[in-house]
Amino acid sequence: MSRIEEEINKRILVLDGAMGTMIQRHKLEEQDFRKGWFENHNCPLKGNNDLLSLTRPEIIKDIHDQYFEAGADIVETNTFSGTSIAQADYNLESAVVDINYHSAKIARASADEYSQKEPDKPRFVAGSIGPTNRTASLSPDVNDPGYRAVTFDELTKAYREQVEALIKGGVDCLLVETVFDTLNAKAALFAIEEVFNNLSVRLPIMVSGTITDASGRTLSGQTTKAFLISVEHMPLLSIGLNCALGAKELRPYLQVLNKNARFNISAHPNAGLPNEMGEYDQTPEMMAQQIEVFLKEGLLNIVGGCCGTTPEHISAIAKLAAKYQPRRIESAISI
Repeated sequence: MSRIEEEINKRILVLDGAMGTMIQRHKLEEQDFRKGWFENHNCPLKGNNDLLSLTRPEIIKDIHDQYFEAGADIVETNTFSGTSIAQADYNLESAVVDINYHSAKIARASADEYSQKEPDKPRFVAGSIGPTNRTASLSPDVNDPGYRAVTFDELTKAYREQVEALIKGGVDCLLVETVFDTLNAKAALFAIEEVFNNLSVRLPIMVSGTITDASGRTLSGQTTKAFLISVEHMPLLSIGLNCALGAKELRPYLQVLNKNARFNISAHPNAGLPNEMGEYDQTPEMMAQQIEVFLKEGLLNIVGGCCGTTPEHISAIAKLAAKYQPRRIESAISI
């Protein structure tokens, strides 16, 4: 049993908050995304946040440190778009291995520092594996419903490259997150299994889907229960939901997972719903109040924040999480 599996049996673990929200505070310019690595690259790079692990690693390290200081047990690597498929938008497919390896090393260094400071509260690194910017289940062309912009094999190849670099960089677990198309996630899980076999290692796996709107379904049309059924063949550390919705809106779907999942359950919602300017107004206190409902109901084993959340949000969440017992997996019924 890994150390993170030991800890999750003892208490509710706290995941970090948004990386992008924290990066935006730095008001970075084009040169920040090129510095020392991509000075002569042939297209604009501003906004490609994963590159900052290479060009401005001190910023990424500081963000991890702030989340650990706030009470997080787990930080995610700065690799949400760290596949060749996502990086193709910037003609940077060749940078994928460096992005993932160095992102993992930065997070690892931060986790080790805080684990040494507080040996009774070990810190962990989750390798963030995003959904890519393509979907294997839906056509992007309304006039050609049979067309797909990506194949399962292409996704598997891209995920395999990312996963191998994350593992070599020293992550404790892998987080397949913000799943809007479960077929993409299944490609990621297939790739993970291949890498485990190739490297003769095995790490805990977390999977987190995203409910896109009030319909209660993923973008590819699955209900929460169907999403669970689609991935439960894997021996997961946790299954959960993140992004798209705020904590209040996530509650009914977490209740579905609680009723049916034989894994630990995670949630890292947004800081409420975005306003007309696309910004998140929910304060740490407001978000914590909504999340406390989950904790009182015993729905969670891992809790954190997604878009719009900051160390201040995570601090408020961590203080609450320490007061409650984690969900008991035995409470689930057979699907």
